[in-house]
Amino acid sequence: MNTLWSTYVQGCDTLYYSRRLRFDDAFAERYCSLFSLDREKPLRILEIGCGPGALAGALLRWYPNASVVGVDRDSNFIKYARAHEKGVEFIEADACALPFEEGEFDVTISNTVSEHIEPSAFFGEQYRVLKRGGICIVISSRKGILSRAECLADDRYEIEFWEKVKKYDETFEVCEVCKYPMTESELPSAFEKYGFGDVSTGYVTVDLTPDDPKYSSKMAEDIINADRYGELDAISSVEVTLGKHIEPLETQKMRELINAKYDKRLDDYKRGIKHWDTNVSVMMVIKGTK
Repeated sequence: MNTLWSTYVQGCDTLYYSRRLRFDDAFAERYCSLFSLDREKPLRILEIGCGPGALAGALLRWYPNASVVGVDRDSNFIKYARAHEKGVEFIEADACALPFEEGEFDVTISNTVSEHIEPSAFFGEQYRVLKRGGICIVISSRKGILSRAECLADDRYEIEFWEKVKKYDETFEVCEVCKYPMTESELPSAFEKYGFGDVSTGYVTVDLTPDDPKYSSKMAEDIINADRYGELDAISSVEVTLGKHIEPLETQKMRELINAKYDKRLDDYKRGIKHWDTNVSVMMVIKGTK
């Protein structure tokens, strides 16, 4: 059982709720226009590094005639995905040693995964399991915009807490987070280097602004709470990784502070008090053909 990523880097709730927003059906056409996949064909789609399953679930909605398989080496993610996204086959597996025969899939796709895996293994395994003429799609997060509401700013206690954590935290080094980053020009070049042709690129911007009236009240509240889940998961990670340095009363107080400020943000939203905080994601989509 491997639970390294979900325990030490990003929790299940963090990834699931943030990705569910990023791949909400409101943005489906933006992605699908770049994917250029036939919605009528019974495609077999494999998601590499599926995490807790939000993108795989979106793909099944967007391509109802397809069969979708998601793989991740983290046991917690696979268990969570199976509970939250029905109709998708989720398998615990390593992206560098996929448990499939050559040419099994019409499409492989990944989201913010390429930067964590050695490129020859990452692209090589996808090339192997794709059919001739199959499509490889890589979604890679680029620099976006983040503007937080004042009521969500860290207070002095929170700032001092994270400064203390920073002294001891070696999670990103140990877990090799973002060990293989690529620029906007290096990514498509890597596709060509590892055998893919007809390479194309495009960008999807996803703006998550809860006060914008284009979003329903439910989605606005989901946007606010997604950040809450992220902060709470970070505290859980600290408890596991740095328990000998951080006291239980410290993490308890952090949870109380986090929930209080997000409760305040939600209350302001419901009362019509606008902050116009926003999180704009810029997603690069690279596509190549075997």
